[in-house]
Amino acid sequence: MALKNPPISAPSHVQSYSSAIPPSKTHLYASFFCTLVQLYLTCGRFSNASGALYSMRNHGLVPDLPLWNQLLYQFNASGFVSHVSFLYAEMLSCGVMPNIFTRNILIHSFCKVGNLSLALDFLRTGEIDTVSYNTVIWGFCKQGLAYQAFGFLSQMVKRDLSINSYTCNTLVNGFCQIGLVEYAEWVMDNLVDGGIPQDVVGFNTLIAGHCKAGQVSQALELMGRMGRDSLLPDIVTYNTLIHGFCNMGDFVRAKSLIDTMLRSRRNKEGPQDERDDGQNQTEGENLKPNLITHTTLISSYSKRQGLEEALSLYEEMVMNGIYPDVVTCSSIINGLCKYGRLSEAKVLLREMEEMDVDPNHVSYTTLVDSLFKAGSSMEALALQSQMVVRGLVFDLVICTALIVGLFKVGKADEAKDLFRTISKLGLDPNSIAYSAFINGLCNLGDMNDAKSILKQMEKRHVLPNIITYSSMINGFMKEGKLGEAMNLLREMVQKNILPNAFVYATLIDGCFKAGKQEFALDLYNEMKIGGLEENSFILDAFVNNMKKHRRMEEAEGLVMDMTSGGLFLDRVNYTSLMDGYFKARKESIALNLAQEMMEKNIGFDVVAYNVLMNGLLRLGKYEAKSVCTGMKELGLAPDCATYNTMINGFCREGDSENAFKLWHEMKCQDLIPNSNTCNILIRGLCDTDEIGKAIDVLNGMVVDGSLPTSFIHRILLDASSKSRRADSILQMHHKLVCMGLNLNRDVYNNLITVLCRLGMTMKATSVLKEMTGGGFLADIDTYNAFICGYCRSSHMKRAFATYSQMLAEGVSPNIETYNLLLGGLSGAGLMTNAEEFFGQMKNKGFVPNASTYDTLVSGHGKKGNKKEAIRLYCEMVSKGFVPKTSTYNILISDFAKAGKMSQARELMNEMQTRGTSPNSSTYNILICGWCRLSRQPELERNLKKSYRAEAKRLLTDMKEKGYVPCESTVLCISSTFARPGKKADAQRLLKELYNKKHT
Repeated sequence: MALKNPPISAPSHVQSYSSAIPPSKTHLYASFFCTLVQLYLTCGRFSNASGALYSMRNHGLVPDLPLWNQLLYQFNASGFVSHVSFLYAEMLSCGVMPNIFTRNILIHSFCKVGNLSLALDFLRTGEIDTVSYNTVIWGFCKQGLAYQAFGFLSQMVKRDLSINSYTCNTLVNGFCQIGLVEYAEWVMDNLVDGGIPQDVVGFNTLIAGHCKAGQVSQALELMGRMGRDSLLPDIVTYNTLIHGFCNMGDFVRAKSLIDTMLRSRRNKEGPQDERDDGQNQTEGENLKPNLITHTTLISSYSKRQGLEEALSLYEEMVMNGIYPDVVTCSSIINGLCKYGRLSEAKVLLREMEEMDVDPNHVSYTTLVDSLFKAGSSMEALALQSQMVVRGLVFDLVICTALIVGLFKVGKADEAKDLFRTISKLGLDPNSIAYSAFINGLCNLGDMNDAKSILKQMEKRHVLPNIITYSSMINGFMKEGKLGEAMNLLREMVQKNILPNAFVYATLIDGCFKAGKQEFALDLYNEMKIGGLEENSFILDAFVNNMKKHRRMEEAEGLVMDMTSGGLFLDRVNYTSLMDGYFKARKESIALNLAQEMMEKNIGFDVVAYNVLMNGLLRLGKYEAKSVCTGMKELGLAPDCATYNTMINGFCREGDSENAFKLWHEMKCQDLIPNSNTCNILIRGLCDTDEIGKAIDVLNGMVVDGSLPTSFIHRILLDASSKSRRADSILQMHHKLVCMGLNLNRDVYNNLITVLCRLGMTMKATSVLKEMTGGGFLADIDTYNAFICGYCRSSHMKRAFATYSQMLAEGVSPNIETYNLLLGGLSGAGLMTNAEEFFGQMKNKGFVPNASTYDTLVSGHGKKGNKKEAIRLYCEMVSKGFVPKTSTYNILISDFAKAGKMSQARELMNEMQTRGTSPNSSTYNILICGWCRLSRQPELERNLKKSYRAEAKRLLTDMKEKGYVPCESTVLCISSTFARPGKKADAQRLLKELYNKKHT
């Protein structure tokens, strides 16, 4: 086999040598070249080593067998295993015959890469010894084939080869690695009974096996047995047991072992028999806690929320003259990052260089991942650059962390490029890397690419795991594709990947959001039958659904049931419940929950305190500044989110001036307004028609590095739509794109929704073409926008054609889809069709919500179907839904037209009891109803007087609430109360009265 030219030419100082080498010095020069090759390999400079080897052969130098063996050994030991066979072939071509040492190196290289068949070929032919068999046994055990390795013992006996302690220990380790510790112990006992010397290494191997299996008590028993067998535990024994106890979280017993070591050391240092002095001295030194002992404890403390203990141990080991290595420092960095103490972690990374400890890829990976999670993407990428400069190898772990981080900070294209680069680095993505990439794509809404990557993963025989499927299911649920999500769930089960409670939580939450209550309950029951217990995510899905439908009484019962079963509420659960009770106007319960959080030491985070502030401010019983003061008294410093809440409170009151003051106050407090601040302020300004000021705020944010978001886009489009002119809307859209707005599906859906809402479906269709041309497929929001537009334009055929197209495209409708179509049918007076469609909706598993009932009650009421409207109203309230004011108005109007004013009054009282406030239309309907009733002929004087008194009372109430009677109400009042011939004057005076009040 000829030696081919290396990829990089030989070094210049070697190539310059061209004169003939005297025969007497060929061995000397061959030895020189071999030494040079070995030095290059030791330094990891493979291309230079290859060049030196090429030059040696180019000069016709042939090393002798010992030199060839040295080269083979060094290439194998340096990790360049593939070149061992190449060198061996070259050696044979030079006429140098191998010896048993050469063959053992070859066997070891084959076993190292898992090529056991070639190793066996060498074992069966040619000269072999005990080392040859031990190497093959090691190779088989390395592949998890301990039973097959055990079978080689009979061959060794037949070939009269000795079985030694190394053979025994290798087999023991092989069985321990596959979890058969008891069998490993049986193997050792039998071989020892057969005359194999027992040593500390064998016991240490068994102890490690028991510790790995969590059987630390059995490991301790083995250490006791060592003493009975006249073998003394060494530092490896103690470190292994300490590691076992640390893995169980039993730091007390781990430290007690260190105390035992120290006592043993002190005993050895005491008066001893002179004959044993040398031996005892060595044993005493060996039992001193070393770097591995301390690193084991530090690493375990860091992983198990014991950072302060880890830092204390770190200081102690340095004071005792034991200097940390890269593993110790990386463990401390990991602990600091877990606690969010990133600045200290960065300091330690710099200190490592001062201590001559070179950070490795683990040190950098931990810090890079934590910086990305903390939103410090620039620092994370700077560390990535440092890794490149230092020449650190990028493994799958750092690549995966970078992919996750890049997706998190919105650099999706860079994340995709990095994933494609993995294979170029000679790495094969594993299930973790694939799952991270798929999760990033799913979060982007790029489900087509996610599906193709999942297929690629399966094609390459990388099995998807629970995280992979969980990400895909979550992605489909966000897209409203419930069918595809459910198919994935079934596929998981078929592949024996059992869904966990988190997967069910995602599906249940998605079903609730899609209005498929029955499906959600079926999934919950399926989960319970499968033996899975509820977790806080499941509870939150149910609470959010009940909160949405104002069924907090049911939520309270659910919480009691789940907590009685052992579930502990977390901060998110408390926050959701508090938010629900505030929205249900049950502030006392919400405040009790806040108090309970404090008593249980569940600290308030930004979201929790914002919910508390929002609830208090929405009630109108507290001022924004007083709420902020209360927060400071609790020891919480106002942050950006707190200011956002207060700014929102002022904007809600229409007080843009104070909102601006808070905006400036934030900057004075060194708090940088974020995108939410901008969103809130711009929305407040748009609500008061100050679009120019809103654009000024946005320009300021762009200068500070924040780009317009889809939320701002929607707000400004809504404000522009007040002109009802398509050109104004499109002009605003293009202005925001020029300011850096990222065109995505949400942005296109905003534009389509605004245009459709105004009935401009032709313009919206043009936007849809642009959207699909840009690679964004229509989703449930897109279809709902068009359905809404067609329904508002009374084009019901087009609305249902869009619905059919949506189903054909595989996009599952949600409850909003059905409500829009029902609203269109009701608005067109097609109540028979509406009832049929309502039946179809329920048959498909969708549960009517408040909006569904509002639509149907209003539709029947407008058609004069009073009985059906009342029946649906009763059904609605019995399910805990609260009708809108407009729904109540229609029902009240029906009673008023029929002269049933007592029932109309009861309905008004009921709506107020349920927390729905009457508006001016409610008062207009009732005042006119009482007035008409009082003008009936042959009406008793007392009744007429009481009816007019009721009308006057309602008129007074209306005035106090700031409502102005409409034209027909003014006419009705003047006709009822004016003297004969004075109706026109009464009407004029009434109008003037209200005009003066509201100017």
